[in-house]
Amino acid sequence: MTTTVVRPPTRTPPGHRSAPDGSRPRRNTGRHILLAGVSLLWLIPLLWAVYTSLRSYGDTAAHGYFSWPRGVSTENYSDAWTQSGMPHFLLNSLLITVPAVLGTLLFSAAVAFFVSRFSFRFNLALLMLFTAGNLLPAQVLITPLYRLYLLVPLPEWMSDSLLLYNSAWGIIVIHIAYQCGFCTFVLSNYMKTIPQEISEAAVVDGAQVWRQFFQIILPLCRPAFAALATLESIWIYNDFFWPLTLIETGDKRPITSALANLQGQYFTNPNLIAAGALMTAIPTLLVYFALQRQFISGLTLGSGKG
Repeated sequence: MTTTVVRPPTRTPPGHRSAPDGSRPRRNTGRHILLAGVSLLWLIPLLWAVYTSLRSYGDTAAHGYFSWPRGVSTENYSDAWTQSGMPHFLLNSLLITVPAVLGTLLFSAAVAFFVSRFSFRFNLALLMLFTAGNLLPAQVLITPLYRLYLLVPLPEWMSDSLLLYNSAWGIIVIHIAYQCGFCTFVLSNYMKTIPQEISEAAVVDGAQVWRQFFQIILPLCRPAFAALATLESIWIYNDFFWPLTLIETGDKRPITSALANLQGQYFTNPNLIAAGALMTAIPTLLVYFALQRQFISGLTLGSGKG
């Protein structure tokens, strides 16, 4: 007489998943250690800036920057806010960044809609033309662009100099022109994933091209717009080259120029500059946190498609 021994089923620990064939999955300990190390290296400059900004210049001058602080305070932040005129320059940055981002997304979406939803002979060539504009360094364009800005007139209500040079409109225009190539490339690729049957159904219902663009295609591109809006806001907000070369008056320059006001001719306080740099980064962080969910979904578009 044979006796059958019934073994109780083994329980899988919480959070542990088995492979389809029943074998244990490989542990990703090495990968996690690598990612943690890279993240730490990425955060070291930021943490060091925070550490430096909370110390006084006298403390670091007497004991060195690699010493334990004798005291911490937020005095550098208040001094940077008042001495650099940061509120005024922050307003200048907002007046440049917001119209530049909106204009870039609108014009890029229009071009992307044209090259992705309509078939014509020079479709690909037009897309390559817009994309090729990003291949030229800004330093190559500055000489002819500077001469052009001195020749383009503007009405008095748009520019005190009556020229495109030394005006916020000139910075907005060059940002739109320079960033449209990248945004057009991204949006055109995303619009190609939208089924063509949607546009065909809209045509059957009598929708014109402009109605298809504004009421059908643009709402479907919301994740891509969120991702591009986050990137463009950071790039345009942090730009220093175009305002430095195309704006002559210091009071019209954006917030990146406010940090230059914290540097003296014969003396520079690195602790004060660190506090000012951290304060200028706050608006970009707010934009990212506000659009974080849409930004991540926009970056992972098409990752689940075979």
